[in-house]
Amino acid sequence: MNSPALKEWSAAIHALLEGRQTVLLRKGGIHEKRFSVEPAQGPAPFLLFPTVAHSHAQRVRPQHADLLDIAAQDSAEDAVIIRTAAKVVAAVEVNRPEAIGELADLHIWTAESVQADRLDFRPKHRLCVLVVQARPLRSPVRLARTPEFAGCKSWVDLPVPADAGAPVHDEATLHDIAERVRRSVG
Repeated sequence: MNSPALKEWSAAIHALLEGRQTVLLRKGGIHEKRFSVEPAQGPAPFLLFPTVAHSHAQRVRPQHADLLDIAAQDSAEDAVIIRTAAKVVAAVEVNRPEAIGELADLHIWTAESVQADRLDFRPKHRLCVLVVQARPLRSPVRLARTPEFAGCKSWVDLPVPADAGAPVHDEATLHDIAERVRRSVG
């Protein structure tokens, strides 16, 4: 059984699992015309596929730097560890990018990273704030890294069922966060 998986920084995935983060900021991969939450729609959750780059250390606020070493273990050259399922509670297009700083407590990234990697990157494309409900998988799954997982694309299919446990945050909390995001940047 295959499940769609959204590629995301491994440190952000761990932050979601620890309750430090509730949003993802997306524009899509270089080879995509725009980011779409289409694979994530429907009642089934999607998985989060961990990615790591050395430059992530400079892009994470210091109080979250402890996540980097733990997270790096989930994305090695030969394998990845899938440990999280998620679902999109709200997808809010950023119409007021000047207010994005109001959401800093909802994620682990530095203001400079949000500006350079998300707002300034592909400026003709609108940034989307995804409010997500993260759930740990009942058993993390180790997958060999294959060529199908490579490339600058947002979504990959994984031969892993999205067998997840209890959510990190309840729906009511996330709906409140979604309303806050809409008021700030929507």
